[in-house]
Amino acid sequence: MSEPQTGPETVRDLIARQPPAPGTTGLLRRVCRAAAQALAASGAGASVMTANGTRGISAASDPASERVEDLQFVLGEGPCIDAFTDTRPVLIPDLADPAAQRWPVYTPAARDSGVCAVFAFPLQVGAARLGVLDVYRDRPGSLTGEELGCALTFADVTVHALLDRERDGDLLGDVRHRAELFQAQGMVMVQLGVPIEEAMIRLRAHAYAEERPIGDVARDVVAGRLRLDRP
Repeated sequence: MSEPQTGPETVRDLIARQPPAPGTTGLLRRVCRAAAQALAASGAGASVMTANGTRGISAASDPASERVEDLQFVLGEGPCIDAFTDTRPVLIPDLADPAAQRWPVYTPAARDSGVCAVFAFPLQVGAARLGVLDVYRDRPGSLTGEELGCALTFADVTVHALLDRERDGDLLGDVRHRAELFQAQGMVMVQLGVPIEEAMIRLRAHAYAEERPIGDVARDVVAGRLRLDRP
């Protein structure tokens, strides 16, 4: 197998070759598909995140990867969240290794979904953190040096593309998503009489139990279609 090319122009060209899709979500989906192909991965996912780790816009290369990507935010743990918090890549070549047991709920759930290795790369420039790019493989094994360089280039190109869109106002949908999630969190806090942190845990737990994206659950809470019960 030939090693992937790592230059920014090559990566931008790989992204441009993907089927067109509108908006920031479409951009991230094209990035994920190109990254999965370039890195011989089973899939990839990307999430835009706020400073406190709340997820906004997200996308994945395929439905299976999208479910695994969403799983981290439903459970509140995983390599993506650690990579964002610690502002460094989190490289797990084998989810069966003891190092992966730091995520006691995420790890077995990801393995049940067919994921054997996860590599998470922060989307950041300087002190600005925008999110994380995750690469999934259905076989254990480390990234080669060339593959690691390629993944880092994908992350860098994605950051600059997101910043360009932010200047153009394309992340307004992400702002609305965040506001909706915070509003739902506040409503659950009042409804159940629990601290704000526990309200988010309740939202995540409900999303996990129902196998739904947390954004959809928040939307139903805000619209009055869903009211979480007291334990």
